[in-house]
Amino acid sequence: MKCIIFDEKTDYDGSQISSLWGYNIKGVQDDSIIVFRGKCDVKLDHMIDLEDKKENEAIYSEDMLHFMIEHFDSTDMKLIYTRQRFFTAIVSEILAGRGITARRDGDDLFVNNKKLTISIASTSAVSQKIHFGINVVHDVYGNLKECGIEGDDLAVLMNEIGSRYVQEFEDIEKDLRKSRPLDVI
Repeated sequence: MKCIIFDEKTDYDGSQISSLWGYNIKGVQDDSIIVFRGKCDVKLDHMIDLEDKKENEAIYSEDMLHFMIEHFDSTDMKLIYTRQRFFTAIVSEILAGRGITARRDGDDLFVNNKKLTISIASTSAVSQKIHFGINVVHDVYGNLKECGIEGDDLAVLMNEIGSRYVQEFEDIEKDLRKSRPLDVI
């Protein structure tokens, strides 16, 4: 699994959740987490969450940290939603390590009862995808600036979260190779 962090600002419009996005822009053919910072403005034609689409819900933020995760080992919807919640828990742990208490409700994180994150997961014929966004600044919702994370610390946070996700999957792969099946004595 690879972690790729963009130096340049990249806006998220929902099209990035398409399968093979990492391959199309950076030639990434492995499981990956691609991390970048930029605006978020998801139009209805790119909305995956049917409830949001039905309610004509706006998904917008002037400044977010974005995490695009793609796995090629399965197209199981339940598995990608499990991975999405696992990722959310990782982000929560990392924030807690910085003294920030974030309450997790499913795949969302809240700070001081204000929603800090957005997330969606889905599958295609070839892969599973997750988009996870964290508000850097926002007038209505929770944001990292209010939590005291800004400036150079944002890049450190992006790297810490991306690297931790990769590390967890590397550890899982190692565990798979050292455990015997239950029916073998």
